[in-house]
Amino acid sequence: MAETIIIRVQSPEGVKRITAAKRETVATFLKKVAKEFGFRNNGFSVYVNRNRTGEITASQNKSLHLLKIKHGDMLFLFPSSPAGSSSENMDTSISQGLLRPLGVPHVVEDEIDQYLIKQDGKIYRNRDQQLCRHGPLGKCVHCVPLEPFDEDYLNHLEPPVKHMSFHAYIRKLTGGADKGKFVALENISCKIKSGCEGHPPWPEGICTKCQPSAITLNRQKYRHVDNIMFENHTLADRFLDFWRKTGNQHFGYLYGRYTEHKDIPLGIRAEVAAIYEPPQIGTQNSLELLEDPKAEVVDEIAAKLGLRKVGWIFTDLVSEDTRKGTVRYSRNKDTYFLSAEECITAGNFQNRHPNICRLSPDGHFGSKFVTVMATGGPDNQVHFEGYQVSNQCMALVRDECLLPCRDAPELGYAKESSSEQYVPDVFYKDIDKFGNEITQLARPLPVEYLIIDITTTFPKDPVYTFSISQNPFPIENRDVLGETQDFHSLATYLSQNTSSVFLDIISDFHLLLFLVTNEVMPLQDSISLLLEAVRTRNEELAQTWKKSEQWATIEQLCSTVGVPLSGLHEYGATGSSTHAASSAMWACQHCTFMNQPGTDHCEMCSLPRT
Repeated sequence: MAETIIIRVQSPEGVKRITAAKRETVATFLKKVAKEFGFRNNGFSVYVNRNRTGEITASQNKSLHLLKIKHGDMLFLFPSSPAGSSSENMDTSISQGLLRPLGVPHVVEDEIDQYLIKQDGKIYRNRDQQLCRHGPLGKCVHCVPLEPFDEDYLNHLEPPVKHMSFHAYIRKLTGGADKGKFVALENISCKIKSGCEGHPPWPEGICTKCQPSAITLNRQKYRHVDNIMFENHTLADRFLDFWRKTGNQHFGYLYGRYTEHKDIPLGIRAEVAAIYEPPQIGTQNSLELLEDPKAEVVDEIAAKLGLRKVGWIFTDLVSEDTRKGTVRYSRNKDTYFLSAEECITAGNFQNRHPNICRLSPDGHFGSKFVTVMATGGPDNQVHFEGYQVSNQCMALVRDECLLPCRDAPELGYAKESSSEQYVPDVFYKDIDKFGNEITQLARPLPVEYLIIDITTTFPKDPVYTFSISQNPFPIENRDVLGETQDFHSLATYLSQNTSSVFLDIISDFHLLLFLVTNEVMPLQDSISLLLEAVRTRNEELAQTWKKSEQWATIEQLCSTVGVPLSGLHEYGATGSSTHAASSAMWACQHCTFMNQPGTDHCEMCSLPRT
């Protein structure tokens, strides 16, 4: 039996051991090397020495013993193409693995992240007439471009920027000599590591290998979103109308897109195009969210419109003077900005919408999901304040380690360990009355250590993803106001909006949701063309969909609710309004029974049609 030997082969990817026979031919051995390293053909060379001398060529006549290759020898492999390139000689999985840190999964980041990765990001400065002593083509310390994470530059902006952008933070991590080769953004874990077999499970035992590390809360230096912008004031006004009419607090999801925020180096802006209001119960001082059966459908429709869920918004408004229209200024530095319960809710939402990141071993790090609160400002007018919670807060909320305080909304409380759950110690640093920095146990915890504020703005020139009407279509889940979404409200909306451009009429976010989610005739399977027309602002596509059978059926249903049809026939697919009224089913005004066309009396209650 041939003697077996092990030969070490070193490559740019590491060292691997190849098992071979002592009398094995060189060609057979090189085939084993190609299979082990993932090469599809002979796109590599193997050398006896590290300096690429003594090349071993494939031969059927020479054996390893003849070349004096012994057990335990080290050979050196060099690919024919540069390492890290997508060469045909190497396996695809290997070539992709060289483009990112070891152990990081292959993920597809958001479009805005892919765009910002390719940007230079440096802050270019003009030549200083007083300090620069060089020619127009020279550079010195006073005019050389700054890095996007330069804290001195950010602090001197107007207003000062306390948090650098997330991509500036990544540039800071990857800006060294190793170019971020060993950078890994690890998510914090507050749970005991599984798989430790040296002792009984908690609460009978725990060791330093499976015990989570203690957490010292620090104010986060970066933020994932640098600005929140509502496209126009109408969005906010329609949302606030609920509080104006009822006095109860209200909640909504923000749908929009992420774009570049050019006021901050490598910044990200969340642009809000629509607000969806889910089922809820609101009072003057509380909010309760109910189960929303339409949540997935709303996300699908928004995705086809080029939108995504970017945050949530809620009101905390108390009227101060109804004659002047002022509200109470209750949230400030002397009270609190976000309560502990609101921080926990924000952390829960951010954990549901993680930020895809190529530098994290988990494939995600932090979140771009934002929190917007409508509350009273220093001038006693309604102000919109934007926030996020830190990644440390997200970890505490995800692992159920943070609780609100019952009698102090500005304080949280880190849970204590129990027989059911081990909770690591949570600390924060503070200044005592003597001016010394001390470390405190987070029982209780000031929530300002968890909050990141974000500027919320409205543009000078309003943007309209959806059309704005003087008589808009009702918003969903506002039955308490007497505003319902049904075919009566649809017929009223169409009769009051007589624009000659069909796309302007149909470009209403709440109207599109009603067409998809109504129980009488849902159009979920046949509305893709219309959504594409709204997304691309294509009137021809909208006109094509208008001629479909689905819109003709919608028109017939609208004609049965007793709304005057003046102007409604302009949007019909076929026939006139008179023909539609005579050939369509009609609803009894007394018992709402749907009767067959051509009858003058209700088949159920026998009362006349009019």
